[in-house]
Amino acid sequence: MTTAVKKKAPAVALKANPAKVAPSKFAPVKAGAAKPVPTKAPIPAKAPMAAKAPVTVKAPVVAKAPMVAVKAPVAAIKAPVVAVKAPVVAKAPVIVKAPVPTRKHEFKGGDFVVYPTHGVGRIQKVDEQEVAGLRLELFVIAFEKDKMILRVPTAKAKAVGMRKLSSPDVVTTALNTLKGRARIKRTMWSRRAQEYEAKINSGDLVSIAEVVRDLHRAGGQPEQSYSERQLYEAALARMAREVAAIERIDEPTAVKRVESALVKKAA
Repeated sequence: MTTAVKKKAPAVALKANPAKVAPSKFAPVKAGAAKPVPTKAPIPAKAPMAAKAPVTVKAPVVAKAPMVAVKAPVAAIKAPVVAVKAPVVAKAPVIVKAPVPTRKHEFKGGDFVVYPTHGVGRIQKVDEQEVAGLRLELFVIAFEKDKMILRVPTAKAKAVGMRKLSSPDVVTTALNTLKGRARIKRTMWSRRAQEYEAKINSGDLVSIAEVVRDLHRAGGQPEQSYSERQLYEAALARMAREVAAIERIDEPTAVKRVESALVKKAA
C-alpha cells in the first residue's frame, strides 16, 4: 500500500517593523538606536521522502512435524523350555555268583605233565579267570625249553590229551623200541613226513621212539635229508625231555642214554 506524504509549507521570514516595536519596561530605549532583530535563516524544505517499496508479507512457515522413527515391535517369543526327563533305565539285577567249589584235579601245582603238541611242561599253579562272563579254572603250564606259558582249562585237560609222565615200564618199552629194526614204508616222503609229525605230536612216548628209530642213520648208511634231520631232532628232544623228567636227570644225560640204545641196535 502507498502512503501519501503531506508537503510542509515553506517558512517565510518576517521583517520586524521598528516603528511598531514597544519600548521595554526595564531598559531605556535610545532614540534612533534600535538594533535590528536578526532574522532566522529560512529552513530549507526537506526533500520529499521517497515512497517505500511495498513490504512483501511472507507466508507463515509451517513447522514440519518431527519425524519419529517408530520401530516395529519385535515379537520376541521364546520357545517354551520343555524339561524332558531321561528315561529311567532299570538297573540289571546284581547276580551274586556262588563261589566255584574247589575240585580235586588229577594234576596239581608243581607236577610235570606232557602236552601233546609241546612236550613236557610243569604246572605252575591252578588259576581262576573270568572269560566271556564265565568263571574258569586254568592250569598254568610253563615250558622252560621253549620259554612259553600255556593256560589250559581244567575241564578240557583230558580232551586235549594232556597226561602225566609215563611210568618207568613205558620208558623201558620205549628204549627197547629204539633197539628194534627200522620200519620204513615204501611211500613218498611227503606222506611219511606227515605220519612222523603225527606220531611226535601224539604225546605217546613209544610212538615218538619209533620216529627216532626209523630216522636214525648209523655209520655207512646214507645221510639224512634236511627235512629228515629236522624231524629226527624234534623226536629225539621230545623223548629225551620226558626221560629226564621221569628219571630226574638233566636233558643232555637223557639224550646220551637214548643215543646209546640206538648204538646197541646198530651193533
